[in-house]
Amino acid sequence: MVLWAGRFKKEINQDVNAFNSSISFDARMYKHDIMGSKAHAKMLAKQGIIDEISLYEILKGLNEILLEIDNGTLLFDPNAEDIHMFIESELTKKYPVSGKKLHTARSRNDQVALDLRLYTRDEMNEIKMMLINLINVIISQASNHTTTIMCGYTHMQRAQPITFAHHLMAYAEMFYRDITRINDCFERMNVSPLGSGALATTTYPIDRMFVAKELEMKDITYNSLDGVSDRDYAIEFANDLALIMMHLSRLSEEIILWCSWEFKYIELDDAYATGSSIMPQKKNPDIAELVRGKSARVISHVSSLLTMMKGLPLAYNKDMQEDKEVLFDAIDQVKLCLPVFTDMLKTMKVNSKKMRDYAAKGFINATDCADYLVKQGKAFRDAYKTTGQLVAYCIEHDEVLETLSLDIYQSFDAVFEESIYEAIALETCVKNRQVDGGPSPQAVEKSIILMKEKVKAL
Repeated sequence: MVLWAGRFKKEINQDVNAFNSSISFDARMYKHDIMGSKAHAKMLAKQGIIDEISLYEILKGLNEILLEIDNGTLLFDPNAEDIHMFIESELTKKYPVSGKKLHTARSRNDQVALDLRLYTRDEMNEIKMMLINLINVIISQASNHTTTIMCGYTHMQRAQPITFAHHLMAYAEMFYRDITRINDCFERMNVSPLGSGALATTTYPIDRMFVAKELEMKDITYNSLDGVSDRDYAIEFANDLALIMMHLSRLSEEIILWCSWEFKYIELDDAYATGSSIMPQKKNPDIAELVRGKSARVISHVSSLLTMMKGLPLAYNKDMQEDKEVLFDAIDQVKLCLPVFTDMLKTMKVNSKKMRDYAAKGFINATDCADYLVKQGKAFRDAYKTTGQLVAYCIEHDEVLETLSLDIYQSFDAVFEESIYEAIALETCVKNRQVDGGPSPQAVEKSIILMKEKVKAL
């Protein structure tokens, strides 16, 4: 069935038809197209635009089509222009008279705008659940390592002592923010554009709010031009997905470092690593590497959507057909990465001793040494200089602050006492950082409790 058969005298060129078709990728929205069509049909009947017999046949036909697609007895026609045309054509085959009434007071412009919102809404909810699962795994791992001391870094240089739990919970915060961003986008996205028509609504007495309520959408769009041409929510959601992948990529990079021979902080479960075809000793973090690689793919989709939209005049333009493939792929990649990444994190083994041994090197307690002098009445800048001189002495003599004799300490400043050793012990350095948001076991346990409460409230 050609929608514009009354206007055109020639059949469309087959190459043009293939070029124009979107059913190869928009077929995944069939449930949402049927959902929107059912709500639209109910509204048409409520408003007296179609009769009850037509409504009955339309709903019956749409339900049959849904069942047939779900059970595989109805296959998508690759020659159909899009999923909307395919479903309407199948409905008309079942009910030739009633089927032709469904598209009354509706355009494919507002129809696809609605379908994409409904589809995106479902995907948002699914990805949120995946993120919640990931956060819960992070919380579980962190709860086991609130006293596991490790080195914290800045500029990839050893900086100050923290705990592994503190490090992990930083990612819990990131992924929680990802969920809140999705929630924010959901609020702006969950409004109905149906009734906008092609661009200028319709002369029929439709009830747009009825359709919105049927579809559990909180409101309608209030400008028909914007209603059919808005893809802000798609760009915003794609950006949210890019941020998720960026966060996954950052943690992937750390995991790749941590499981290297140079670190050996963790070991990945055999089920979540691969070997080499030539080097029998290898155990490669392929999952983390693939996630890191796929992040670039998802990030690029944001640019594609922005570039596609930036030069489009109002209202709908065929360019906007290009929104789906990139958005769908961004969704698919995130949904592919999150479950396997979560399981990889859940099953990894942590080498607490190796973390502690590495933390003992690199003078990461130097700040605490300076703080010790400040507590003895020294100005911080003077204390900073003295500690720097102590570190230089240690490097020159192949020692660390913990092994220096008290005589050496006192040769730099007489205020040093035996208590310096307790003050610069890594356990003390971590334990004393009890500021909210800090790395002490007490502070991290508090952050874990708060995160559990926030996730539970989602």
